[in-house]
Amino acid sequence: MSAFDLPDLPYAYDALDPYMSAETLEYHHDKHHNAYVVKGNELIEGLPDMGSTLEEVVVNAYKQGKQGLFNNVGQHWNHKLFWNWMKPNGGGARPGNLDAAITDSFGSFDAFREKFIQGGVGQFGSGWVWLITDENNKLDVMATPNGENPLVHGKTAILGCDVWEHSYYIDYRNARPKYLEAFVDNLVNWEFVTELYEKGPVKIAA
Repeated sequence: MSAFDLPDLPYAYDALDPYMSAETLEYHHDKHHNAYVVKGNELIEGLPDMGSTLEEVVVNAYKQGKQGLFNNVGQHWNHKLFWNWMKPNGGGARPGNLDAAITDSFGSFDAFREKFIQGGVGQFGSGWVWLITDENNKLDVMATPNGENPLVHGKTAILGCDVWEHSYYIDYRNARPKYLEAFVDNLVNWEFVTELYEKGPVKIAA
């Protein structure tokens, strides 16, 4: 596939204040995400065809044990979605289809919120917490270490929160629970989450 590119943020650097600062976004997007793109492009150069889509490259790198490539392309995929999982004045009500699915799967939105936050808090060290769907479009929460993601486990991520320390330390210091609470309550772009939910499971070519 063609070289990976760093996407622009879908909002201004200061658009998520006070829940995520311009300083955090500048470091996280311009430095960390960009580094994954640059390194991913270096590592894939000269390799046999790894796939025609980013998703295929992520899964194939994981399956083939190309850990360095996977770390970088996995994080590129994770972050491309992460920026879109947030919006100014986020949080709030969920569109009907998604809200019904959350209630059906978790019992209530509050029960989902608690499980999601605890999943992120409980992820030791660096990693991510996800709202996923399985092949039957049933919702669940899972956490993964480092740059690992639901794609490589045959699941579809419809929401994810980065719990690497660089995601929140400038704004929250070591208070990861407060960051996760702010993410769910004030940052999530539920319309985008619903769009991914309604698309159904992601299919990756073998």
